[in-house]
Amino acid sequence: MTASYDFPQDLIDAQDELRQVRTELQTVYQRVPWSTEPLDAWETHESAWRKSSRPASPGWDPQDAMEIARLRTREIELARTIVTHAYWSSLAPADVLTARDALKHHHEHLADASS
Repeated sequence: MTASYDFPQDLIDAQDELRQVRTELQTVYQRVPWSTEPLDAWETHESAWRKSSRPASPGWDPQDAMEIARLRTREIELARTIVTHAYWSSLAPADVLTARDALKHHHEHLADASS
């Protein structure tokens, strides 16, 4: 049986926003070229133990770079807020990891409860 935790609303909100920011970041990363700066295409040498290659990259558009920087900054702020939240000190040290995992997955439990 999974333990139930009474997370404060601000902690839940921070976790929800963190999940959203990471989803947005992933979407932007999938859209932008592989290199932040313009680079030529490359390919590993024919005798390389693991063959790899990349097409030429025009680099990131300045707006994409700004959006990624903004999202990464917010991701770090939210992660810091969650990790340093006073709620964790109300738990026994041995319970913090389980509670943190429960917070990360609380949205799944809410979806299951509403089904």
